[in-house]
Amino acid sequence: MSLGLYISVPFCPTKCTYCNFASGVFSREIFERYVARVSTEIERSRQTARQMGGLLERRVDSIYFGGGTPTVLDVAQLESVFVTIRQNFEVARDAEVTVECAPATLSDPMLKAFAGCGVNRVSLGVQSFIDQESAVVGRLHNRSVILDDVARLRSGGISNVNIDLIAGLPHQTRESWEASLHELIALDLPHSSIYMLEVDEDSRLGRELVAGGRRYHAHFVPGEDLTAELYEIACERLDAAGIRQYEISNFARDGFESRHNLKYWTRQPYFGFGLDAHSMLYSQDGARAVRFSNPDSLEKYLAGVPPACTPVSAQGSIEEAFFLGLRLNRGLDLERMARELGEEPVAAYSEKVSELTDAGLLANERGLVRLTARGRLLSNEVFEQFLSTSGEV
Repeated sequence: MSLGLYISVPFCPTKCTYCNFASGVFSREIFERYVARVSTEIERSRQTARQMGGLLERRVDSIYFGGGTPTVLDVAQLESVFVTIRQNFEVARDAEVTVECAPATLSDPMLKAFAGCGVNRVSLGVQSFIDQESAVVGRLHNRSVILDDVARLRSGGISNVNIDLIAGLPHQTRESWEASLHELIALDLPHSSIYMLEVDEDSRLGRELVAGGRRYHAHFVPGEDLTAELYEIACERLDAAGIRQYEISNFARDGFESRHNLKYWTRQPYFGFGLDAHSMLYSQDGARAVRFSNPDSLEKYLAGVPPACTPVSAQGSIEEAFFLGLRLNRGLDLERMARELGEEPVAAYSEKVSELTDAGLLANERGLVRLTARGRLLSNEVFEQFLSTSGEV
């Protein structure tokens, strides 16, 4: 099975208040050291896979540069990573090659480099088309910049563009959300991602919300009910425009589903390089999988601290199949799961599936199990029901 590659670029022009990723603002002097470290990691991928107990497929059909903001790198730095990838892996001619961009970071030389590197998909972190909403969370672009970037991408031969929006930003209202959705749909793009604002202590805005404070405009964040309503509105508007929901947060026209992200949700192998990058490979014994992840500290990563390995047990494989597969609108085929993972272990979840179905969170149609619309709103609570409390993965 072909491999997916993920390259983490944790550098940003500014740190958004809602961001809970291992990314931040760093001096450009560190970029070269980072790119060299990532390149070394790619060159040592076969050895790393062997040490982790995983099988490494050399053929690659998806590459994803995420972050952070990969387009803050110099063109030569981005190009050098692509060269290293192609020197160490067999990249399929029709591979999906995605680069995440923040609007206003897409220079003409970078756009030209995309063509030379085989980039055929771009994900724009827009979050809102309303200038005030963008500004208060630390975004450096406005609506006109977004529209210009999309036009320039298309002129440069990249029409497969995704735009992210976040429901629940400070100062957001039904009216402003509808305006953002209108702008999004009018662009006639093939893919969109809609996220609900995460409230946790891993971001500045999240910590302020948990504390009940007012910094970062936290007191202007919509309530949970309104945020959920905004998400539902997005599902309706995008569906009506022919951009169908295929995963909790992702919507696409037919044939434009993210090939790379589907690997995560269907437990296909992928290898991550860079800060806080995660990987999953099939194990050398062929029966299970192995997961490993790089440090989330830039200092430790640059110092060469090796990835931490987490073998996935038989029980863990079943749990993953449930909480990852249920993210997809097509759901899970329990009969197929039983063939692949064992009849008895899968059957042990029958009662749990029935309970969640009776609660209106799951739909079970002749063994094809999927989240209902209400279940998608409460997906984290549903997924928790399939996780053991033993701490074993």
